[in-house]
Amino acid sequence: MSAQDHTHVRPWRMIQRRPSRKIRVGSVEVGGDAPISVQSMTNTVTADAAATIDQIRQLEEAGADIVRVSCPDEDSTAAFRTIAKAAKVPLVADIHFHYRRGIEAAEAGAACLRINPGNIGSPDRVREVINAARNNGCSMRIGVNAGSLERELLERYGEPCPEAMVESALNHARILQDHDFHEFKISVKASDPFLTVAAYQMLADAIDCPLHLGVTEAGALRTGTVKSAIGMGNLLWAGIGDTIRVSLAADPVEEIKVGFDILKSLGLRHRGVNIIACPSCARQGFNVIKTVETLEERLAHISTPLSLSIIGCVVNGPGEALMTDLGFTGGGKGSGMIYVAGKPDHKQDNEGMVDHIVQLVEARAAEIEAAKLASPLEAAE
Repeated sequence: MSAQDHTHVRPWRMIQRRPSRKIRVGSVEVGGDAPISVQSMTNTVTADAAATIDQIRQLEEAGADIVRVSCPDEDSTAAFRTIAKAAKVPLVADIHFHYRRGIEAAEAGAACLRINPGNIGSPDRVREVINAARNNGCSMRIGVNAGSLERELLERYGEPCPEAMVESALNHARILQDHDFHEFKISVKASDPFLTVAAYQMLADAIDCPLHLGVTEAGALRTGTVKSAIGMGNLLWAGIGDTIRVSLAADPVEEIKVGFDILKSLGLRHRGVNIIACPSCARQGFNVIKTVETLEERLAHISTPLSLSIIGCVVNGPGEALMTDLGFTGGGKGSGMIYVAGKPDHKQDNEGMVDHIVQLVEARAAEIEAAKLASPLEAAE
């Protein structure tokens, strides 16, 4: 057991997730008691299969559970078959208005179609897409965006609002339900986190399907991260949300990192090293900011959940180390104290601190992974 495992059972840390039915996106379960999955989307030209596969590989290495790929034309769905065969994670084919692209993507290996059935034409076309999804084991995501609501709803409500977004989502869902198709999840996204939160809260009370969370078009890396954390954090804290995508005008790999950081901060899912660090001040016994920056880079390859405290002085260092697997507290005179499982273990000079901490983390991660292999029950958890 890690030093922080016992914190998960404290009542003030527990989040009661909204009950929802469970669906599958390929090999990944979404909803019910399944872990909240983290998604991103490629931004390569899909018809360039090699470039798209390369970006999917980067997302997989970052921990992506599901990746979405846009299929705007026939060249894209033609390449999708090759892309799907190469991918190790399930792929969602992003379809907007052309029903044929949905059929082609389902037949080419898509695990899910992101499609709004009310937007693709006649009832016969809708039926064809649903049958293609059903016959190929595809689930669907209904994706409602505040910026592209149906004209009739905008005229009736006057502007994008939670009521209009939820009505749109339920109208699309009803089409699938009328065809006895229930393998779907829904998103109701807006760039305004207030609108986003209100829409998801209303939708969560109206239907039992899994919900895909996102604050759409959130912005650049820093501002988009903050906006996404506020919007999705509020919903996740309330138990709403089964899969998430952080929408950033940045490298898609950053979306995966931020997504896991949001889940990690709420105790909903743990991946990689969680570094707890002080902002530093005149008391620091070493350069905290540079040390943390270097450790983040050098520990990025660790996927095993671990906690590490890096504190500049002894004011808060010992207390923070109590709650982490490993820790280092600056003590002045060019050295500090290494903590293991919350207890002081040995002194370490500042000069070799980073290398030593990396070795300790790698060794501890290897021990945890070996224990998982030895215990099938723990590995399953």
